[in-house]
Amino acid sequence: QVQLVESGGGLVQAGGSLRLSCAASGRTFSNYAMGWFRQAPGKERAIVAAVSRNGGSTYYRSFLKGRFTISRDNAKNTVYLQMNDLKPEDTAVYYCAASATWSIASTPGLADFGSWGQGTQVTVSS
Repeated sequence: QVQLVESGGGLVQAGGSLRLSCAASGRTFSNYAMGWFRQAPGKERAIVAAVSRNGGSTYYRSFLKGRFTISRDNAKNTVYLQMNDLKPEDTAVYYCAASATWSIASTPGLADFGSWGQGTQVTVSS
């Protein structure tokens, strides 16, 4: 498995921005598609965005597209999530995950991702 460590979460006012980072180690990073998920209190963990192995293809939850941008730097073994115009409903723990099997041909789900980070809290105040 690949080891993942998220960073960049915090407290931000509505309308603000944050950039989450996820550093990977232990396996060849470019062999994995990467995803960001989030879990709000009392809710299930759900996909936010995903990016293909070479970064050429991306997937977004439809209502997040335009505010969030996923990207990766295979030379740095890191995936990013740029979050703009944050809203209180974006408050959640954000998780980075790696998939050896997911491709852009399908909607990414929890079961596609075998390695997970510990999560980073994002809190958006109104």
